[in-house]
Amino acid sequence: MTETAFADGEREGVRRALVEWYEADHRSFPWRETTDPYRILVSEVMSQQTQLGRVAEAYREFLAEWPTVEDLAAADRADVVGFWTDHSLGYNNRAKYLHTSANQVVDDFDGAFPETPDALQELHGVGPYTANAVASFAFDRGDAVVDTNVKRVLHRAFSVPDDDGAFEAAANDLMPDGESRVWNNAIMELGGVACGQTPRCDEADCPWREWCDAYASGDFTAPDVPTQPEFEGSRRMFRGRVVKLLREHDELALDTLGHRVRVDYTPDGEFGREWLEGLLADLESDGLVEVTAGSARLQR
Repeated sequence: MTETAFADGEREGVRRALVEWYEADHRSFPWRETTDPYRILVSEVMSQQTQLGRVAEAYREFLAEWPTVEDLAAADRADVVGFWTDHSLGYNNRAKYLHTSANQVVDDFDGAFPETPDALQELHGVGPYTANAVASFAFDRGDAVVDTNVKRVLHRAFSVPDDDGAFEAAANDLMPDGESRVWNNAIMELGGVACGQTPRCDEADCPWREWCDAYASGDFTAPDVPTQPEFEGSRRMFRGRVVKLLREHDELALDTLGHRVRVDYTPDGEFGREWLEGLLADLESDGLVEVTAGSARLQR
């Protein structure tokens, strides 16, 4: 993405649409209700490869046990590691690193967290991503966060190539200056709620539909959404997807429907128009769907 990727004024429209969508309604997590860098660091370390729903309960219990960075620094490391194990939070090294970082903040920084991504990486076990997240959400001084969800969104919406450097450049180019807290929360929310591996564009009222390349083409392939593999029972699954999509959209052109049913749909490919028409013929026989003039709809 470059400065010329959008027409005049379009970039501001993209930014405003996302922030307004996020601020109007978003998932509630306890770490979104604080700017305390200690609490945000705890949430970031806990969230590494762990489902957020499970993290929320552990996060509350951890902070009830060690509510401040000073409390954690004074804790017995074995107790911290034991907590991590009891709550199935992944590698125990993360608990050790978190405990060591707390001691660094207390001993080396007089209890005050560093505020920039570079400075936060001086803490033991805090890498670039975690440092940037803490700088963003605690101090509003971060760069654009680039995680799997953000890559998926940028690839689909603006055709950013599957390259780490390209994703980082595009994310930082799009983020408004000095607004890393709200922006990074918003774009990660978009990837988590509307633009997951199975997209929910209309259902989640995605604010980028008018600009999104994937929404226009129906091709929702992304770096973490590989070509759909064949597996037993898939025909039944795809029939269900057809019915669900037609319930949501009333009527869809066949190729638009095909792209939304499976990411590797191509009209002339193995999973193309002929394959789709076979599914639709089955559904017509069941009295569920009618196909006319290159489009499909549910039977009334």
